Amino acid sequence: MKLVLAAPLCLSLVCIACSGPRTRQVASAEANIQVAADYRPPEFTREGRRDAALAARPALDAIFRGNADASHYVGQIWGVVLDGELVYFDAFGVVDRDLHRPVDADTKFHIASLTKSFTSMAILKLRDAGALSLQDPVTRHLPELASAQRLTGDSPPIVIEHLMTMTSGLPEDNPWADRQLADTTEDLLALIRGGLSFSTVPGSAYEYSNLGYALMGEIITRVSGRPYQQYVTEEILEPLGMLETYWDYRDVPEGELAIGYRWEDETWKREPMLRTGAYGAIGGMITSLHDMARYVGFHLAAWPAHHGADDGPVRRSTVREMHVPRMPRLDAAAKGADGNACPALVGYGYGLGVRTDCHGVTRIAHTGGLPGFGANIQFFPDHGFGVISFANLTYSASSAQHNEANEALFASGVLARRELPVPAPLARRARQVAELVESWLDADSSRADALGAEILADNFYLDRSREHRAREAKEILGAAGAIQSIDEVAPINQLRGTFVMHGSPRSLRVFFTQSPELPARVQRIDLQLL
Repeated sequence: MKLVLAAPLCLSLVCIACSGPRTRQVASAEANIQVAADYRPPEFTREGRRDAALAARPALDAIFRGNADASHYVGQIWGVVLDGELVYFDAFGVVDRDLHRPVDADTKFHIASLTKSFTSMAILKLRDAGALSLQDPVTRHLPELASAQRLTGDSPPIVIEHLMTMTSGLPEDNPWADRQLADTTEDLLALIRGGLSFSTVPGSAYEYSNLGYALMGEIITRVSGRPYQQYVTEEILEPLGMLETYWDYRDVPEGELAIGYRWEDETWKREPMLRTGAYGAIGGMITSLHDMARYVGFHLAAWPAHHGADDGPVRRSTVREMHVPRMPRLDAAAKGADGNACPALVGYGYGLGVRTDCHGVTRIAHTGGLPGFGANIQFFPDHGFGVISFANLTYSASSAQHNEANEALFASGVLARRELPVPAPLARRARQVAELVESWLDADSSRADALGAEILADNFYLDRSREHRAREAKEILGAAGAIQSIDEVAPINQLRGTFVMHGSPRSLRVFFTQSPELPARVQRIDLQLL
């Protein structure tokens, strides 16, 4: 086993890729917007993040190698992306059983449905450019669909967002769609003209539809004036420096293409290599671990919102849109790593699955499977890391091994979520709130009146009179005793927070939140005796 550390991905605020064409500046009508100069985004506060990821390597390698061996994988590669860098990777098995060439980070794998997020990103790029709207009826761009039979008389028209979020009403079509991958555009249009079957009413339920993404590919072709594959390559892959990504296996350099197999009759059988045609938008991409790490790094770099150059192939805010689940569903039976109940909210964003568990941990993920191949990406925007794996065995996208790998990385405790620094305006306001609370005890009301005029919103004493607030403060502060010290405010966001006033013999927690005015003013204060 050898340790290979890849070069950084250079995912700085200015440069998204280490090589390749410069990224394109996204056009914006808000080029001269005003921003809050004192805003500071959440940040990682614990040191040793990279060391912690490297320390978890033996556990991850054991997980992936053990699963690959037990599941009869021909070859597999996996890697960890942390803070924009592929910090390590390792591999198992061979590219081709005939040549016995080992899998490495330059090996090109079919990544199947991982392609879908690129398709969604392309749609969003066209949206950002004003070329289409996500609420456009699909028939505006594909009039061939106008004759499709609706499931009910009150079915709404299918809009582009329905296709993106798997809510179009088209039925689940795995693995039928895999065998259509090489179909021509005319084949796709003939299918549409011949009529389509729907399982649900558009917008009423989630159901995974590859065909919906094939329709998106055709929309991209028509709206952009370029074939889908060309548009994605020129507008997304090249700006990200993804120069090891292909659409036709015949274009992959000799010796670098993973050959697909299936395990059947206690032996490996070679799968025919699939060509990519009109269904390429559902899963036609072929890429390397290095290139996918660049892509995952780009997604991670969109979080949190921050100042700085925004010169990726799409805006950071657009990437963050992709991570918002539409039509989320409660998985009440979900369990945590310890086997105990841990309900989770699950949904599908734009080309990516989204899951937030009972601990508030959000995971963005997608699996991919084709005859001969499996792929999986899982990343955690709030924690800044992700895990990628590719394999050349039919439908070998094992989520279980990824879940184990994630837990091994989380186990260090160092890969904790970002923490929000104390905004300077919030810290100033917290000190004023503390002084106001104490001023309610004064026999002379002048200090409280002066502070109130300076910091309180007009609703404050209308909602509850000054007399009642002063009475409550006297009761709670009387129980707390003389205030000895006051903690720094713990921010909830830019405009609200809590802090503790330590008395003798007790303490009290103060919560306050502010109005949308500029400058913001305090609209609510809650006191809780601890």
